[in-house]
Amino acid sequence: MMIEKGVVPLFGVSGWRKGVRPLFRCLLALLAAATLGAQTAPQKIVVGSPTLIADQRIPRDYTPDGRNVSPPLTWSQVPAGTKELAVICEDPDAGNPPPFTHWVVYKIPVTAKGLPEGLPIDPAAAMPAEIAGAIQGVSGFRRPIYRGPAPPPGKPHHYHFVVYALDVVLDLKPGLNRAELLAAIQGHIIGQGELVAIYER
Repeated sequence: MMIEKGVVPLFGVSGWRKGVRPLFRCLLALLAAATLGAQTAPQKIVVGSPTLIADQRIPRDYTPDGRNVSPPLTWSQVPAGTKELAVICEDPDAGNPPPFTHWVVYKIPVTAKGLPEGLPIDPAAAMPAEIAGAIQGVSGFRRPIYRGPAPPPGKPHHYHFVVYALDVVLDLKPGLNRAELLAAIQGHIIGQGELVAIYER
């Protein structure tokens, strides 16, 4: 094959080594990363409640306007391989920066099918038998208990009850807040789902 003087073959040996081969390797790496990301995306967990209805007003009992007890939650379709679970209730319509945290619960045993109503407000009190060993973390109110919606008058706020399924039993100390918990479980979330309800004054 005749090559004009000064023209470098695009797919010659030199061109392959210096340009095309590195580009090809880069494309393969990007493809592998995309495939891995697709494989490790958290499985969808179905989150429900006997008393909370998605996109509907939260009953007063679960707010400071009522009894301010924690609501019951249920979940299903937890992925195989789950070792323990965690729950966070957050309000993305409040906080500096958002979201504001209303509830943190972690080290929930994998045998649990949900959380019962009214978890203890005394940090020294034992958890209900079905979630024995679970720990309530520190909310935005700086206490290790649930405290319900109390938005200022005006627009409704959205409260996300998020459930995480983890592929490992983590050695987590009491007193973690939302940010600390999320940092600790990063890379171990194999399932996730949420129920979103609203409250306004």
